Amino acid sequence: MPRRKWTAKDERQYEHVKESEIQRGRDEDRAEEVAARTVNKQRRLEGRTPNVTTQGTGNPNTPLDQRSRDELRNRARQLNIRGRSRMTKAELLEALRRR
Repeated sequence: MPRRKWTAKDERQYEHVKESEIQRGRDEDRAEEVAARTVNKQRRLEGRTPNVTTQGTGNPNTPLDQRSRDELRNRARQLNIRGRSRMTKAELLEALRRR
C-alpha cells in the first residue's frame, strides 16, 4: 500500500490495527490490507487526501438502504446504470434493486 504521505501517528495506527487483526486470526496479507484501509479512511475523513468521498461500494453484508449515497452511486457505476449522477438515494436504491 502506498504510504509515502502517512504521518508517524498513521504508521502507529497501521501497526496497531495490523497486530490486532493478526491476533483475531487473520492472515498477515489480509491484516495489512485492513490496517491500510483503516488508516486511509481516517485520513480521508480528516481531509488529508485528494478524494473526500469513498471509492468503495460498502460492505456487501450491509443492506442497500443502510449504505451511503456515494456507495450506492459507486455500485451503480459498476453496473453501468445510466443517469446515476443525478439520482437521489431513493432512486439509486430502486435502480439497483431492479438489477
